[in-house]
Amino acid sequence: MESGKDGEVAAAATVPAESKRTRSNGRGKGIVGDAPPPPATHVVSTKAAPLPNAAGWKKGVAILDFILRLGAIGAALGAAGIMGNNEQILPFFTQFLQFHAQWDDFIIFQFFVAANAAVGGFLILSLPFSIVCIVRPFAIGPRLLLVIFDIVMMALVMATASSAAAIVYLAHNGSEDANWMAICQQFTDFCQGTSLAVVSSFAAAVFLICLIVVSSLALKRS
Repeated sequence: MESGKDGEVAAAATVPAESKRTRSNGRGKGIVGDAPPPPATHVVSTKAAPLPNAAGWKKGVAILDFILRLGAIGAALGAAGIMGNNEQILPFFTQFLQFHAQWDDFIIFQFFVAANAAVGGFLILSLPFSIVCIVRPFAIGPRLLLVIFDIVMMALVMATASSAAAIVYLAHNGSEDANWMAICQQFTDFCQGTSLAVVSSFAAAVFLICLIVVSSLALKRS
């Protein structure tokens, strides 16, 4: 029995000895014991995360953009409505003549009404895009689209307001060189309506200029 126990002890002693033997790893180098675990890899993102302060600032700019659009809508549609309802009939007339002034007697005023109504319609359609910019302050696509169309609408409003202002100036003062008489001494209400419409259209142009500046600031990277 002692010889059997000596054999078991010798077998147990050879097990840890074999575990500590040098094993070949296929390249002629020995590895003692178990191989160490591979080092942990850390993925570092190079994309900068938006700062909370920048997000708040851009959201405030987007809210200001929405408010300016409401003001521009009121000014443009107000100009079109005032001019489109502007007419005056003098209380005196003859058997063959009736002194009547109406906005559609002038081609410039027709263009004025159509252009301001188109700008007001565009601004109404742009409100959903402005709301998207409020919800997603860092969205570049909607903001860039608004800037492009705002520039076009601003140029249209400035052109129609300037041309209408020239006609209103001639109606108030006339032109001695062209032998044009001033009619505002007789058609006072008509001239006041046209003047108010032109001022409202210029106000819409100012709102659009502010919108372009605000949208450009919103496109600026933080």
